[in-house]
Amino acid sequence: MQKKIAVIGSGFSALSASCYLAKKGYRVSLYEKNEQAGGRASQLQRDGFTFDMGPSWYWMPDIFEKFFADFGKTPADYYELNRLDPAYQIFFQDEPVTIGGGMDQICEEFERIEPGSSRPLRKFIGKARTNYDIAINKMVYKPGVSPLELVSPETVRRMGQFFSTISREVRRDFTNPKLISILEFPVLFLGAKPSVTPAFYNFMNYADFGLGTWHPKGGMYRIVEAMTRLAQSLGVEIHTDSPVDAIRVENGRARAISIGGNDIPADLILSGADYHHTETLLPESLRQYSESYWDKRVFAPSSLLFYVGFDRKLDKVLHHNLFFDTDFEKHAREIYDNPKWPDSPLFYANFPSVTDPGMAPDGKETGFFLVPLAPGLEDTDELRESGFNRIMDRFELRTGQQVRNNIIFRQSFCVKDFSERYNSYKGNAYGMANTLRQTAFLRPGLKSKKVDGLYFTGQLTVPGPGVPPALISGKLVSEMIDKHNR
Repeated sequence: MQKKIAVIGSGFSALSASCYLAKKGYRVSLYEKNEQAGGRASQLQRDGFTFDMGPSWYWMPDIFEKFFADFGKTPADYYELNRLDPAYQIFFQDEPVTIGGGMDQICEEFERIEPGSSRPLRKFIGKARTNYDIAINKMVYKPGVSPLELVSPETVRRMGQFFSTISREVRRDFTNPKLISILEFPVLFLGAKPSVTPAFYNFMNYADFGLGTWHPKGGMYRIVEAMTRLAQSLGVEIHTDSPVDAIRVENGRARAISIGGNDIPADLILSGADYHHTETLLPESLRQYSESYWDKRVFAPSSLLFYVGFDRKLDKVLHHNLFFDTDFEKHAREIYDNPKWPDSPLFYANFPSVTDPGMAPDGKETGFFLVPLAPGLEDTDELRESGFNRIMDRFELRTGQQVRNNIIFRQSFCVKDFSERYNSYKGNAYGMANTLRQTAFLRPGLKSKKVDGLYFTGQLTVPGPGVPPALISGKLVSEMIDKHNR
């Protein structure tokens, strides 16, 4: 008789796990709190404009290929994928710097900024590529149950890179502040400052410069739709508008989930929802981690987001645009050291309709703006409005155009929304940071130590934050479940 698994949440990790479990023969039912599948990778459609509400960078395409290949599929079976060239641009105070679609172009730009810098860049990216191969083939597909998982001849030889930092390694070979910022930027996807992120994680630089930046036509939600179709083809039942309010435990084993006071029995329960929130669905005595534990963790930032429809095409913008025209270190301190609303924040602006015209009406532009914030901050309409005006002042200055009068509508999303829509701890945007003390077996586990039959997946457990790691997390927990329950 097939075992029934109830899955809480429908983000990338939950969808990934559901596909793998269904393939292994389990009866899988997935329960999503909100009106659409995808978790934080939601989609907003308004007045002919299409917005990805969450993830908007498609990096590490090999991980997506591996996922679909496990089911005899390819991404091309579900969506059209295009490599962006240029990949993105970074606005500094005096000029924008363009990151091209290949290493030769990137080296030319580095040479323009600092003659002679392309040689150490190629060496740096060569090391990053080796680390990427080790990370993907030796580390990230491990379940995080033992420190021995990290031990291999390759990792032992690079042990020093776990005790150095990205900032230290970058500054060893580069002195130009712009080049340093460009090379430190990719590790922000890991949710921590470059000054505390192990040097080994420079594999993210290879993900950036080596593997490139891609875009699925129609937006990142196309991946959610693809995974949903795949899951349903494998027999997974997906229930939206179904918030779980309790996990029922009998004799130390998870037996059911409760939705609206109605218990739904299950042989096993897997949560892809926020890990902290999931444990609040249990009696306090059955929670593995205390409130003080969570409070001491280093979380990825929250975000102030704006979804903006413009009545015209904008000038001097690419698909992806980073505004690093202020003090990087000051903003980082305002996120991690002395949490406060930033005075002059770095920010990101995404205009997918530049390369994908179908994401906006003809002659118009879809705009997505993101300001990283410390999680847990006060969140008011006044603070959001002030934040918007600060970034738009700089956007107009750096791009040399007035755009406020061209705004058709603007919708914001911030700390309170992350907490309310996604049950996100302190309103963090994408999980727990990958610092040295929060790596692999040092992260919250895939299996509950107090409740039999209860498992976890997603960005607060292994391997960590980001869309590709979420796909891997789903695979890891499905293998663990199958191993424990065959």
